[in-house]
Amino acid sequence: MDWLHHLSVGWLGLIVLAAAYALTAAIYVGVLALAKGERERSFASVSPGMLPPMGLLFGLLVGFLAAQVWSDANQAQLAVNREASALRSVVLLADAFPGEPRARMRLLVRRHIHDAVTQEWPAMAHDRANLTLVPTPLADALHLAISLDPRTEGQKTAQREVVSSIQDALDARRQRIIVSQSSVNWVKWTSVILVGVLTLLTIAFVHIGNRLATALALWVFATALAASIVLITAQDRPFSGQFGVKPTLLVQVTPR
Repeated sequence: MDWLHHLSVGWLGLIVLAAAYALTAAIYVGVLALAKGERERSFASVSPGMLPPMGLLFGLLVGFLAAQVWSDANQAQLAVNREASALRSVVLLADAFPGEPRARMRLLVRRHIHDAVTQEWPAMAHDRANLTLVPTPLADALHLAISLDPRTEGQKTAQREVVSSIQDALDARRQRIIVSQSSVNWVKWTSVILVGVLTLLTIAFVHIGNRLATALALWVFATALAASIVLITAQDRPFSGQFGVKPTLLVQVTPR
């Protein structure tokens, strides 16, 4: 289902709505087909008091999942903000070492941002990024910073700050890759969908005596079910889809 995460919200909504309505129609037709004689009386005897706890349980599950995906998105954005801020500090502090060291540091920062945008972002969007490979440009920048030969107190301070900023950028990069691997697992999805289906069945049983009421009640809850699934799916992966975190801030701090 990886392709779902890369659809626009409009197309995602249409697909999920179609699936929810198809499932609801199958439940409606199936319950009506089975509601004959004694079975109809058994269905009608299902207590309407079951609906409030079922709805509450469904709402709690959706709320927990929504809290998770929003938290992941916030952590992803904070990691990108930290990385961009650290790289900007490296570029500014490198001015304390004019000539070849400054030019070399700017080149390495620019190369790291280019690699992050062109290689790491697509990998994170498809949940393929990992921490196995160390970013070569940042590693080279750290080695360059450590090997600098400061001659003044200002350069000594700048060297310490450059090393610290590069380490902050490396840590922020690790955090964004870790967060990119976070998503709603299949157990949680199964729980939400199962509770939704059981709620649809309960609605059909409770209103079995009135077909129009059954259809209307099922339509309302199916729409709510689809909206909940779209809400979670659209932000399930922090770096995928229309609302995924973009590398805009990194591009903005690219040294010219």
